[in-house]
Amino acid sequence: MIQATPPATPAVKPITTPTTMPATWILAGPTACGKTATALALAHDVDIEIISVDSALIYKGMDIGTAKPSPQELAAVPHHLIDILDPTESYSAARFVSDCTRLIDEIRSRGRTPLLVGGTMLYIKALLEGLDDMPAADPAIRAMLDAQMAERGSPALHADLAQVDPITAARLAPGDTQRIQRALEVWHSTGQPLSSFHKRAEQADAQPAHHAILVSLEPTDRAWLHQRIAQRFELMMQAGFIDEVMRLRQRPDLHVGLPSIRCVGYRQVWEALDAGLDLGQAAVLKDVMDKGIAATRQLAKRQVTWLRSMPLRIVVPADQPGALDAVRRAFLNKP
Repeated sequence: MIQATPPATPAVKPITTPTTMPATWILAGPTACGKTATALALAHDVDIEIISVDSALIYKGMDIGTAKPSPQELAAVPHHLIDILDPTESYSAARFVSDCTRLIDEIRSRGRTPLLVGGTMLYIKALLEGLDDMPAADPAIRAMLDAQMAERGSPALHADLAQVDPITAARLAPGDTQRIQRALEVWHSTGQPLSSFHKRAEQADAQPAHHAILVSLEPTDRAWLHQRIAQRFELMMQAGFIDEVMRLRQRPDLHVGLPSIRCVGYRQVWEALDAGLDLGQAAVLKDVMDKGIAATRQLAKRQVTWLRSMPLRIVVPADQPGALDAVRRAFLNKP
């Protein structure tokens, strides 16, 4: 699941839209914290439709490694923004805001409550704050940067970014290839650092588009989440995750440079197969699993950092008894 590195400043401004507007329900939290199960449980109490806020669940044919809801779960409650793209395609925060806004209106017109569920915090930020007026992708510049990334590697391009946009470089890990390339693309397209667009957006007096109740499932014990991440990865392997990646690799139009294949888990298995490693060997498989688990932990850490920058969220301890009841009370405004 691909995610942006958290900003240094709070990501949610005070919501000043009329409170008479029906609140948009958002259930967020780090990966493996129990968001899907909680959302499905809420459906027993409220007539909801779920809008996925996940940059990996959008892809068809990527089911096991994304922990996509099962066919039974998808059938139990209407879901949206799942399986909408081929893995060759890209999705953006702007498209999410457009799709999500349309879906919220459609769900409300049916007399149901839209519930946004997921951990792609950039999408939540874009929905609540609006979007920066940044340039669209330039295919020629992107191709040039793709070639540089393949030849020189991500750390070298991160160093290039530090020269022209030190603020953005400080926010990004040297291995965050997608965000590094996008920041350099903005620089090459406009001659201005990506951080300057963010600064302008933060200073703008724009009103959020949605009155929202943001509930965040956050574990109090990091070890609890780490254990769940490891267990999920083991279950993915047992469910045939390697076979899923191998089927994807049979397609000549897919490669590790695509956003879909850079999702945590997929990237680690794909790179091991590219290196010719024998995943049938226990030691090799364990090493790949350890790398995938470590990458997922880092993703969860970034997600929590994003959430902590959102002062209006309602925090529910995911690892404590009564979490589901606390989520219900938060959304239904009950003491």
